[in-house]
Amino acid sequence: MLTSVESIPLQFVNTIDLRSNLLQGSLPIPPNSTEYFFISQNNLTEEIPSSICNLTSLVMLDLARNNLKGAIPQCLGSITALQVLDMRLNNLSGNIPTTFINESSLSSLNLHGNKLEGKIPQSLTNCKQLEVLDLGDNHLNDTFPVWLGTLPKLKVLSLRFNKLHGPIRTSRIENMFPELRIIDLSYNAFSGNLPSSLFQHLKAMTTINPSMGTSRFGGDRYYQDSIAVVSKGFEREIVRILFLYTTIDLSNNTFEGHIPTIMGDLIALRVLNISHNRLEGHIPPSLGRLSLVESLDLSSNHLVGEIPAQFASLTYLAVLNLSYNHLEGCIPQGNQFQTFENNSYEGNEGLRGFPVSKSCGTTYAVSGQLDGEESNSEFLSDFWKAALMGYGSGLCIGISIVYFMMSTGKPIWFARIIVKLEHKIMMGRRKKQRRQRNCRRRNNH
Repeated sequence: MLTSVESIPLQFVNTIDLRSNLLQGSLPIPPNSTEYFFISQNNLTEEIPSSICNLTSLVMLDLARNNLKGAIPQCLGSITALQVLDMRLNNLSGNIPTTFINESSLSSLNLHGNKLEGKIPQSLTNCKQLEVLDLGDNHLNDTFPVWLGTLPKLKVLSLRFNKLHGPIRTSRIENMFPELRIIDLSYNAFSGNLPSSLFQHLKAMTTINPSMGTSRFGGDRYYQDSIAVVSKGFEREIVRILFLYTTIDLSNNTFEGHIPTIMGDLIALRVLNISHNRLEGHIPPSLGRLSLVESLDLSSNHLVGEIPAQFASLTYLAVLNLSYNHLEGCIPQGNQFQTFENNSYEGNEGLRGFPVSKSCGTTYAVSGQLDGEESNSEFLSDFWKAALMGYGSGLCIGISIVYFMMSTGKPIWFARIIVKLEHKIMMGRRKKQRRQRNCRRRNNH
Protein backbone atom coordinates (compact mmCIF):
# COMPACT_ATOMS: atom_id res chain seq x y z
CA MET A 1 0.00 0.00 0.00
CA LEU A 2 1.38 3.40 -0.99
CA THR A 3 2.19 5.74 1.90
CA SER A 4 3.87 8.79 0.30
CA VAL A 5 3.58 10.72 -2.92
CA GLU A 6 7.29 10.26 -3.72
CA SER A 7 6.73 6.56 -4.36
CA ILE A 8 3.96 7.05 -6.95
CA PRO A 9 5.02 5.98 -10.46
CA LEU A 10 3.58 8.76 -12.64
CA GLN A 11 3.48 7.24 -16.08
CA PHE A 12 2.02 8.73 -19.24
CA VAL A 13 -1.31 6.95 -19.01
CA ASN A 14 -4.87 8.18 -19.41
CA THR A 15 -6.08 6.88 -16.03
CA ILE A 16 -4.48 7.09 -12.59
CA ASP A 17 -6.37 5.48 -9.73
CA LEU A 18 -4.88 5.94 -6.26
CA ARG A 19 -8.07 5.74 -4.22
CA SER A 20 -8.13 4.38 -0.66
CA ASN A 21 -4.45 4.37 0.15
CA LEU A 22 -2.49 6.04 2.95
CA LEU A 23 -1.09 8.88 0.88
CA GLN A 24 0.03 11.97 2.78
CA GLY A 25 1.46 15.36 1.96
CA SER A 26 0.64 17.47 -1.07
CA LEU A 27 -1.40 16.55 -4.11
CA PRO A 28 0.75 14.95 -6.83
CA ILE A 29 0.21 16.30 -10.34
CA PRO A 30 0.02 13.56 -12.99
CA PRO A 31 1.07 13.94 -16.64
CA ASN A 32 -0.81 16.46 -18.75
CA SER A 33 -2.31 13.68 -20.86
CA THR A 34 -4.20 12.24 -17.89
CA GLU A 35 -7.96 12.05 -18.43
CA TYR A 36 -9.11 10.24 -15.28
CA PHE A 37 -7.45 11.07 -11.95
CA PHE A 38 -8.78 9.38 -8.79
CA ILE A 39 -7.02 10.01 -5.50
CA SER A 40 -9.88 10.10 -2.99
CA GLN A 41 -9.90 8.62 0.53
CA ASN A 42 -6.31 9.44 1.44
CA ASN A 43 -4.76 11.95 3.84
CA LEU A 44 -3.53 14.71 1.53
CA THR A 45 -3.25 17.91 3.55
CA GLU A 46 -1.83 20.74 1.44
CA GLU A 47 -3.41 23.19 -0.99
CA ILE A 48 -4.38 22.24 -4.51
CA PRO A 49 -1.68 23.61 -6.82
CA SER A 50 -2.85 25.69 -9.78
CA SER A 51 -0.73 23.47 -12.03
CA ILE A 52 -3.62 20.96 -11.87
CA CYS A 53 -5.18 23.11 -14.60
CA ASN A 54 -2.42 22.04 -17.02
CA LEU A 55 -4.34 18.78 -17.37
CA THR A 56 -6.47 20.18 -20.19
CA SER A 57 -7.66 16.70 -21.21
CA LEU A 58 -8.99 15.93 -17.73
CA VAL A 59 -12.44 14.30 -17.78
CA MET A 60 -12.82 13.19 -14.14
CA LEU A 61 -11.06 14.60 -11.09
CA ASP A 62 -11.84 12.89 -7.76
CA LEU A 63 -10.10 14.43 -4.73
CA ALA A 64 -12.82 13.55 -2.22
CA ARG A 65 -12.28 12.53 1.41
CA ASN A 66 -8.89 14.05 2.03
CA ASN A 67 -7.78 16.99 4.17
CA LEU A 68 -6.96 19.38 1.37
CA LYS A 69 -7.09 23.02 2.37
CA GLY A 70 -7.04 26.45 0.81
CA ALA A 71 -9.01 27.74 -2.18
CA ILE A 72 -10.22 25.84 -5.20
CA PRO A 73 -8.18 26.99 -8.23
CA GLN A 74 -10.30 29.28 -10.38
CA CYS A 75 -8.86 27.81 -13.54
CA LEU A 76 -10.65 24.47 -12.98
CA GLY A 77 -13.86 26.06 -14.28
CA SER A 78 -12.29 26.62 -17.68
CA ILE A 79 -11.26 23.00 -18.42
CA THR A 80 -13.76 22.26 -21.17
CA ALA A 81 -13.32 18.45 -21.10
CA LEU A 82 -13.98 18.16 -17.36
CA GLN A 83 -17.17 16.21 -16.65
CA VAL A 84 -16.80 15.19 -12.99
CA LEU A 85 -15.30 17.38 -10.26
CA ASP A 86 -15.54 15.78 -6.81
CA MET A 87 -13.87 17.59 -3.90
CA ARG A 88 -16.28 16.73 -1.12
CA LEU A 89 -15.25 16.20 2.50
CA ASN A 90 -12.06 18.26 2.59
CA ASN A 91 -11.13 21.51 4.36
CA LEU A 92 -11.35 23.77 1.32
CA SER A 93 -12.20 27.41 1.95
CA GLY A 94 -12.77 30.62 0.03
CA ASN A 95 -15.26 31.01 -2.81
CA ILE A 96 -16.55 28.59 -5.43
CA PRO A 97 -14.85 29.28 -8.79
CA THR A 98 -16.73 31.82 -10.91
CA THR A 99 -15.09 30.87 -14.19
CA PHE A 100 -17.36 28.12 -15.56
CA ILE A 101 -17.50 28.70 -19.29
CA ASN A 102 -20.09 28.12 -22.01
CA GLU A 103 -18.15 25.23 -23.50
CA SER A 104 -18.19 23.39 -20.15
CA SER A 105 -18.88 19.65 -20.21
CA LEU A 106 -19.36 19.51 -16.43
CA SER A 107 -22.02 16.97 -15.45
CA SER A 108 -21.31 16.44 -11.75
CA LEU A 109 -19.98 19.01 -9.25
CA ASN A 110 -19.68 17.85 -5.64
CA LEU A 111 -18.17 20.28 -3.11
CA HIS A 112 -20.11 18.94 -0.11
CA GLY A 113 -18.58 19.16 3.35
CA ASN A 114 -16.01 21.93 3.07
CA LYS A 115 -15.74 25.49 4.42
CA LEU A 116 -16.67 27.37 1.29
CA GLU A 117 -18.13 30.87 1.69
CA GLY A 118 -19.74 33.58 -0.38
CA LYS A 119 -22.37 33.20 -3.05
CA ILE A 120 -23.27 30.49 -5.54
CA PRO A 121 -21.68 31.60 -8.85
CA GLN A 122 -24.12 32.37 -11.66
CA SER A 123 -21.53 31.13 -14.13
CA LEU A 124 -22.86 27.64 -13.32
CA THR A 125 -25.68 28.39 -15.75
CA ASN A 126 -23.08 27.87 -18.49
CA CYS A 127 -22.85 24.19 -17.49
CA LYS A 128 -25.71 22.96 -19.66
CA GLN A 129 -24.76 19.31 -19.09
CA LEU A 130 -24.87 19.59 -15.28
CA GLU A 131 -26.88 16.78 -13.67
CA VAL A 132 -25.63 16.73 -10.06
CA LEU A 133 -24.84 19.81 -7.96
CA ASP A 134 -24.01 19.21 -4.29
CA LEU A 135 -22.88 22.29 -2.35
CA GLY A 136 -24.20 21.09 1.00
CA ASP A 137 -22.56 21.49 4.40
CA ASN A 138 -20.58 24.65 3.69
CA HIS A 139 -20.87 28.30 4.79
CA LEU A 140 -22.49 29.74 1.67
CA ASN A 141 -24.45 32.94 2.32
CA ASP A 142 -26.92 33.65 -0.45
CA THR A 143 -30.56 33.57 -1.50
CA PHE A 144 -32.14 30.72 -3.46
CA PRO A 145 -30.37 30.38 -6.85
CA VAL A 146 -33.50 30.28 -8.97
CA TRP A 147 -31.43 30.72 -12.11
CA LEU A 148 -30.23 27.12 -11.70
CA GLY A 149 -33.70 26.17 -12.94
CA THR A 150 -32.57 26.98 -16.47
CA LEU A 151 -30.20 24.00 -16.47
CA PRO A 152 -32.06 21.49 -18.67
CA LYS A 153 -30.50 18.31 -17.24
CA LEU A 154 -30.18 19.10 -13.53
CA LYS A 155 -31.47 16.10 -11.57
CA VAL A 156 -29.94 16.60 -8.11
CA LEU A 157 -29.64 19.87 -6.15
CA SER A 158 -28.34 19.78 -2.57
CA LEU A 159 -27.80 23.05 -0.71
CA ARG A 160 -28.36 21.73 2.81
CA PHE A 161 -26.51 23.01 5.89
CA ASN A 162 -25.57 26.47 4.64
CA LYS A 163 -26.58 30.04 5.47
CA LEU A 164 -29.02 30.48 2.62
CA HIS A 165 -31.94 32.73 3.46
CA GLY A 166 -35.04 34.57 2.30
CA PRO A 167 -38.13 33.41 0.41
CA ILE A 168 -37.94 31.04 -2.55
CA ARG A 169 -39.14 32.83 -5.65
CA THR A 170 -39.23 31.44 -9.17
CA SER A 171 -39.04 33.29 -12.44
CA ARG A 172 -41.71 33.42 -15.11
CA ILE A 173 -39.82 30.98 -17.31
CA GLU A 174 -42.21 28.12 -18.04
CA ASN A 175 -39.72 25.25 -18.05
CA MET A 176 -37.86 25.45 -14.72
CA PHE A 177 -36.05 22.48 -13.15
CA PRO A 178 -37.68 20.07 -15.66
CA GLU A 179 -35.54 17.05 -14.68
CA LEU A 180 -35.05 17.70 -10.95
CA ARG A 181 -35.62 14.61 -8.81
CA ILE A 182 -33.77 15.43 -5.60
CA ILE A 183 -33.88 18.84 -3.94
CA ASP A 184 -32.46 19.26 -0.44
CA LEU A 185 -32.63 22.75 1.09
CA SER A 186 -32.71 21.62 4.72
CA TYR A 187 -30.94 23.37 7.60
CA ASN A 188 -30.91 26.86 6.15
CA ALA A 189 -32.84 30.04 6.93
CA PHE A 190 -35.34 30.05 4.07
CA SER A 191 -38.56 31.84 4.96
CA GLY A 192 -41.98 32.75 3.59
CA ASN A 193 -44.54 30.36 2.18
CA LEU A 194 -43.63 27.00 0.71
CA PRO A 195 -42.92 27.68 -2.98
CA SER A 196 -46.00 26.48 -4.86
CA SER A 197 -44.61 28.03 -8.03
CA LEU A 198 -41.51 25.83 -7.69
CA PHE A 199 -43.49 22.64 -7.13
CA GLN A 200 -45.58 23.16 -10.25
CA HIS A 201 -42.39 23.15 -12.35
CA LEU A 202 -41.06 19.82 -11.06
CA LYS A 203 -42.35 17.79 -13.99
CA ALA A 204 -40.00 14.85 -13.39
CA MET A 205 -41.64 14.32 -9.98
CA THR A 206 -45.16 14.20 -11.41
CA THR A 207 -44.64 11.05 -13.46
CA ILE A 208 -43.56 7.57 -12.43
CA ASN A 209 -40.90 6.38 -14.83
CA PRO A 210 -39.44 2.99 -13.84
CA SER A 211 -37.13 3.03 -16.89
CA MET A 212 -35.42 6.26 -15.87
CA GLY A 213 -31.94 6.24 -17.38
CA THR A 214 -28.68 6.24 -15.51
CA SER A 215 -26.12 8.99 -15.78
CA ARG A 216 -23.37 8.76 -18.32
CA PHE A 217 -21.19 7.54 -15.45
CA GLY A 218 -23.63 4.80 -14.46
CA GLY A 219 -21.16 2.04 -15.22
CA ASP A 220 -19.09 0.61 -12.40
CA ARG A 221 -15.75 1.08 -14.12
CA TYR A 222 -14.78 4.54 -12.92
CA TYR A 223 -17.15 6.62 -10.85
CA GLN A 224 -20.63 6.67 -9.34
CA ASP A 225 -22.48 9.77 -8.23
CA SER A 226 -23.63 9.76 -4.63
CA ILE A 227 -25.27 12.14 -2.21
CA ALA A 228 -26.12 12.25 1.50
CA VAL A 229 -29.88 12.37 2.17
CA VAL A 230 -32.05 11.91 5.24
CA SER A 231 -34.34 8.99 4.53
CA LYS A 232 -36.60 7.24 7.05
CA GLY A 233 -35.13 9.27 9.88
CA PHE A 234 -31.48 8.43 9.19
CA GLU A 235 -28.82 10.14 7.13
CA ARG A 236 -27.44 7.83 4.50
CA GLU A 237 -25.30 8.06 1.41
CA ILE A 238 -27.23 7.19 -1.71
CA VAL A 239 -25.09 5.83 -4.54
CA ARG A 240 -26.21 5.88 -8.17
CA ILE A 241 -28.67 8.52 -7.11
CA LEU A 242 -29.79 9.53 -10.57
CA PHE A 243 -32.23 6.64 -10.86
CA LEU A 244 -33.05 5.71 -7.27
CA TYR A 245 -34.55 8.35 -5.00
CA THR A 246 -37.00 11.15 -5.58
CA THR A 247 -36.75 13.47 -2.61
CA ILE A 248 -37.89 16.87 -1.32
CA ASP A 249 -36.30 17.96 1.95
CA LEU A 250 -37.17 21.48 3.12
CA SER A 251 -36.85 20.73 6.83
CA ASN A 252 -35.30 22.94 9.50
CA ASN A 253 -36.05 26.30 7.92
CA THR A 254 -38.61 28.97 8.83
CA PHE A 255 -41.23 28.33 6.16
CA GLU A 256 -44.73 29.35 7.15
CA GLY A 257 -48.28 29.29 5.82
CA HIS A 258 -50.16 26.26 4.53
CA ILE A 259 -48.90 23.10 2.83
CA PRO A 260 -49.70 23.61 -0.88
CA THR A 261 -52.26 21.21 -2.28
CA ILE A 262 -50.18 20.93 -5.45
CA MET A 263 -47.62 18.84 -3.56
CA GLY A 264 -50.02 15.93 -3.98
CA ASP A 265 -49.25 15.99 -7.72
CA LEU A 266 -45.62 14.96 -7.11
CA ILE A 267 -46.56 11.29 -7.23
CA ALA A 268 -43.02 10.02 -7.86
CA LEU A 269 -41.81 11.19 -4.42
CA ARG A 270 -40.16 8.61 -2.19
CA VAL A 271 -39.14 10.99 0.61
CA LEU A 272 -40.94 14.17 1.72
CA ASN A 273 -39.60 16.09 4.72
CA ILE A 274 -40.99 19.53 5.61
CA SER A 275 -40.54 19.15 9.37
CA HIS A 276 -39.28 21.80 11.83
CA ASN A 277 -40.82 24.81 10.16
CA ARG A 278 -43.73 27.10 11.06
CA LEU A 279 -46.37 25.58 8.81
CA GLU A 280 -49.99 25.89 9.86
CA GLY A 281 -53.47 24.88 8.77
CA HIS A 282 -54.71 21.42 7.81
CA ILE A 283 -52.79 18.61 6.16
CA PRO A 284 -54.06 18.57 2.56
CA PRO A 285 -55.78 15.27 1.65
CA SER A 286 -53.99 15.50 -1.71
CA LEU A 287 -50.86 14.12 -0.03
CA GLY A 288 -52.71 10.82 0.03
CA ARG A 289 -51.98 10.59 -3.71
CA LEU A 290 -48.25 10.12 -3.06
CA SER A 291 -48.58 6.41 -3.68
CA LEU A 292 -44.82 5.67 -3.67
CA VAL A 293 -43.82 7.70 -0.64
CA GLU A 294 -41.76 5.71 1.87
CA SER A 295 -40.89 8.44 4.37
CA LEU A 296 -43.22 11.34 5.28
CA ASP A 297 -42.17 13.83 7.96
CA LEU A 298 -44.42 16.78 8.84
CA SER A 299 -43.35 16.99 12.48
CA SER A 300 -42.67 20.08 14.61
CA ASN A 301 -44.97 22.52 12.86
CA HIS A 302 -48.29 24.12 13.83
CA LEU A 303 -50.60 21.87 11.81
CA VAL A 304 -54.20 21.44 12.99
CA GLY A 305 -57.20 19.27 12.22
CA GLU A 306 -57.37 15.56 11.50
CA ILE A 307 -54.98 13.19 9.75
CA PRO A 308 -56.45 12.72 6.25
CA ALA A 309 -58.16 9.36 5.88
CA GLN A 310 -56.48 9.09 2.45
CA PHE A 311 -53.17 8.38 4.20
CA ALA A 312 -54.39 4.85 4.95
CA SER A 313 -53.91 4.01 1.25
CA LEU A 314 -50.14 4.79 1.32
CA THR A 315 -49.00 1.18 1.27
CA TYR A 316 -45.29 1.97 0.74
CA LEU A 317 -45.12 4.24 3.77
CA ALA A 318 -42.48 2.90 6.16
CA VAL A 319 -41.83 6.01 8.28
CA LEU A 320 -44.46 8.55 9.36
CA ASN A 321 -43.72 11.44 11.69
CA LEU A 322 -46.55 13.82 12.59
CA SER A 323 -45.32 14.56 16.10
CA TYR A 324 -45.47 17.93 17.83
CA ASN A 325 -48.30 19.57 15.95
CA HIS A 326 -51.86 20.34 17.06
CA LEU A 327 -53.61 17.46 15.33
CA GLU A 328 -56.79 15.92 16.68
CA GLY A 329 -59.41 13.31 15.90
CA CYS A 330 -59.11 9.66 14.99
CA ILE A 331 -55.90 8.16 13.61
CA PRO A 332 -56.61 6.30 10.33
CA GLN A 333 -56.44 2.54 10.64
CA GLY A 334 -55.39 -0.30 8.36
CA ASN A 335 -52.40 -1.05 6.12
CA GLN A 336 -49.20 0.72 7.23
CA PHE A 337 -50.92 2.51 10.11
CA GLN A 338 -50.90 -0.76 12.04
CA THR A 339 -47.08 -0.58 12.14
CA PHE A 340 -46.53 2.96 13.46
CA GLU A 341 -45.76 3.52 17.13
CA ASN A 342 -46.57 6.32 19.58
CA ASN A 343 -43.57 8.42 18.60
CA SER A 344 -45.19 9.05 15.21
CA TYR A 345 -47.93 11.04 16.97
CA GLU A 346 -46.52 12.32 20.28
CA GLY A 347 -47.11 15.95 21.09
CA ASN A 348 -50.64 15.92 19.58
CA GLU A 349 -52.91 15.80 22.62
CA GLY A 350 -56.09 15.63 20.55
CA LEU A 351 -55.31 12.44 18.63
CA ARG A 352 -57.18 9.25 19.53
CA GLY A 353 -57.06 5.62 18.49
CA PHE A 354 -54.30 3.08 17.93
CA PRO A 355 -51.49 3.29 18.98
CA VAL A 356 -52.00 6.22 21.37
CA SER A 357 -53.59 5.48 24.71
CA LYS A 358 -56.92 7.26 24.24
CA SER A 359 -59.81 5.40 22.64
CA CYS A 360 -61.33 6.62 19.41
CA GLY A 361 -65.04 6.93 18.72
CA THR A 362 -67.82 5.11 20.62
CA THR A 363 -66.61 1.67 21.62
CA TYR A 364 -69.29 0.24 23.87
CA ALA A 365 -67.41 -2.89 24.79
CA VAL A 366 -64.59 -0.78 26.24
CA SER A 367 -66.37 2.34 27.43
CA GLY A 368 -69.08 0.23 29.04
CA GLN A 369 -66.42 -1.30 31.27
CA LEU A 370 -64.59 1.95 32.00
CA ASP A 371 -67.39 4.38 32.66
CA GLY A 372 -70.53 2.36 32.01
CA GLU A 373 -71.28 1.19 35.52
CA GLU A 374 -72.09 4.66 36.73
CA SER A 375 -74.20 5.40 33.65
CA ASN A 376 -75.90 2.02 33.92
CA SER A 377 -76.87 2.50 37.57
CA GLU A 378 -77.98 6.05 36.88
CA PHE A 379 -80.11 4.99 33.94
CA LEU A 380 -81.46 2.01 35.87
CA SER A 381 -82.53 4.33 38.69
CA ASP A 382 -84.27 6.62 36.21
CA PHE A 383 -85.96 3.63 34.60
CA TRP A 384 -87.44 2.46 37.90
CA LYS A 385 -88.64 5.99 38.58
CA ALA A 386 -90.40 5.94 35.23
CA ALA A 387 -91.86 2.51 35.95
CA LEU A 388 -93.18 3.67 39.34
CA MET A 389 -94.63 6.80 37.74
CA GLY A 390 -96.32 4.57 35.23
CA TYR A 391 -97.69 2.36 38.00
CA GLY A 392 -99.08 5.39 39.87
CA SER A 393 -100.46 7.31 36.90
CA GLY A 394 -101.50 4.58 34.57
CA LEU A 395 -99.84 2.20 32.14
CA CYS A 396 -100.04 4.47 29.07
CA ILE A 397 -98.36 7.41 30.80
CA GLY A 398 -95.64 5.14 32.19
CA ILE A 399 -94.92 3.66 28.77
CA SER A 400 -94.79 7.18 27.32
CA ILE A 401 -92.23 8.24 29.92
CA VAL A 402 -90.09 5.16 29.22
CA TYR A 403 -90.31 5.86 25.46
CA PHE A 404 -89.17 9.44 26.04
CA MET A 405 -86.22 8.22 28.08
CA MET A 406 -85.25 5.74 25.39
CA SER A 407 -85.38 8.37 22.65
CA THR A 408 -83.10 10.70 24.57
CA GLY A 409 -80.87 8.15 26.32
CA LYS A 410 -78.76 5.16 25.29
CA PRO A 411 -80.83 2.23 23.94
CA ILE A 412 -78.02 -0.21 24.61
CA TRP A 413 -78.36 0.42 28.33
CA PHE A 414 -82.11 -0.16 28.01
CA ALA A 415 -81.43 -3.49 26.33
CA ARG A 416 -79.19 -4.47 29.21
CA ILE A 417 -81.87 -3.35 31.68
CA ILE A 418 -84.45 -5.53 29.92
CA VAL A 419 -82.12 -8.54 30.31
CA LYS A 420 -81.70 -7.77 34.01
CA LEU A 421 -85.48 -7.34 34.44
CA GLU A 422 -86.09 -10.63 32.71
CA HIS A 423 -83.57 -12.24 35.03
CA LYS A 424 -85.25 -10.70 38.09
CA ILE A 425 -88.70 -11.84 36.93
CA MET A 426 -87.45 -15.40 36.35
CA MET A 427 -85.76 -15.47 39.76
CA GLY A 428 -88.94 -14.11 41.37
CA ARG A 429 -91.04 -16.82 39.74
CA ARG A 430 -88.62 -19.51 40.94
CA LYS A 431 -88.73 -18.18 44.49
CA LYS A 432 -92.52 -18.13 44.39
CA GLN A 433 -92.62 -21.72 43.10
CA ARG A 434 -90.23 -22.79 45.89
CA ARG A 435 -92.44 -21.16 48.54
CA GLN A 436 -95.50 -22.90 47.11
CA ARG A 437 -93.74 -26.28 47.13
CA ASN A 438 -92.59 -25.74 50.72
CA CYS A 439 -96.14 -24.86 51.81
CA ARG A 440 -97.52 -28.04 50.22
CA ARG A 441 -94.93 -30.14 51.99
CA ARG A 442 -95.79 -28.61 55.35
CA ASN A 443 -99.51 -29.15 54.75
CA ASN A 444 -98.93 -32.79 53.81
CA HIS A 445 -97.06 -33.34 57.08
